[in-house]
Amino acid sequence: MKPHTHEVAGPKDERAVLVSLVTQAQKISAEMAEYSLQELVSLAETAGVEVVETMTQNRETPDTKWFIGKGKVDELRGLLEMTKANTAIFDQELSGAQVRNLEEALDVKIIDRTQLILDIFAQRAKTREGILQVELAQLSYLLPRLSGHGKNLSRLGGGIGTRGPGESKLETDRRHIRNRISELKRQLAEVVRHRTLHRERRKKTGIYQVALVGYTNAGKSTLLKQLTDADVYVENQLFATLDPTSRNLVLPSGKEIVLTDTVGFIQNLPHDLIAAFRATLEEANEADLILHVVDGSSEMRTEQMKVVGEVLEELGAHGKEQLTLFNKIDLLSHPEQELLTVEGDYLKVSAYRDSDLERIKERIQERLAGDRKTFRIPADRGDLISLVYRIGDVLTTGEEEGTMLLKVQVDETDYAINGYKLADYEVDGAEDKGEKERHDGI
Repeated sequence: MKPHTHEVAGPKDERAVLVSLVTQAQKISAEMAEYSLQELVSLAETAGVEVVETMTQNRETPDTKWFIGKGKVDELRGLLEMTKANTAIFDQELSGAQVRNLEEALDVKIIDRTQLILDIFAQRAKTREGILQVELAQLSYLLPRLSGHGKNLSRLGGGIGTRGPGESKLETDRRHIRNRISELKRQLAEVVRHRTLHRERRKKTGIYQVALVGYTNAGKSTLLKQLTDADVYVENQLFATLDPTSRNLVLPSGKEIVLTDTVGFIQNLPHDLIAAFRATLEEANEADLILHVVDGSSEMRTEQMKVVGEVLEELGAHGKEQLTLFNKIDLLSHPEQELLTVEGDYLKVSAYRDSDLERIKERIQERLAGDRKTFRIPADRGDLISLVYRIGDVLTTGEEEGTMLLKVQVDETDYAINGYKLADYEVDGAEDKGEKERHDGI
């Protein structure tokens, strides 16, 4: 048992003891188990709960009836009485039967990690889409557990675990909830259809899409705000922002791209939530470039990066072009900054340094700029010359025997749409190769 004395500015009638069970099957280190429990503390505080104590048990396997051992249940009951806590929050997912048994034995509200995260999302959702997604995730989670939430749903006063769909809906029968789930899926399908149309429209106009992804509280929203002057909520707490925000970002070349902030990831992110938020998270799947924002000051950054990688893989976005941004380096010493490294392209930045923001914009521009090409176009073909200027950045120009020689940094997307018209005029020879090598400094 590890006492936790941190006071929170939340409602005093919501007091909780946090419980974690570490099993051999989990194959996680003691450090990771402790980190997961401390993360649960942060989640509870984010939900407005006062954490009065934490408890850990090590077992080979979970107890099918009580989840923790019967002796530990008795110990937990004494702890709840001593601290005058009215809620027990478990760091792992519980079955409906386990919730019912624990409620009867302890006479307090029983919440698990999944339900706590869903509750925070219910508080954070502001747009119609976000509200629909959270309700779908909560109902999908509760449907197979209805028999295990009798006391929870009859307790007056709401609080964690009851926000979102609302008590009246949860007390109805399974058929009503299944109907509601079907209706939510239909409404979300319409949202997805509209979002897809917007994406296709953006693609047709050749606008680049860049998505910010990362562990919750890594600084994605802060970066979006600093890069684009976006009016977004920024706070040092888990899941400070939930609904995706897209803003235009002007690169040093003057080209505009769309930068989108996505919901933060967390270990053991509920699968119901990933499924419900798939339409939102697909912003990462559709992006031309993913900016993976990492909290460089976190001791668990390696594990957090792994979690993000796993969620991206589940979404089918793990093969996307990525640029890793190690954020918050202003909190690290120079020797500590030297330890920040990862395979592939990365930058070490602070969202509050203007010079670092410029470096990010320049690197995005380099990653999206595409190849350098040289075109030799008849001087009287003004239509083709203007097309060259439209699809890329012209680096040098020259005139040779009635033709224009243009060396260009070509925008790949625009070239794919219109560049085929220039294929017959592309210079593909040693002259162009030599110029490219001199430009690259080879």
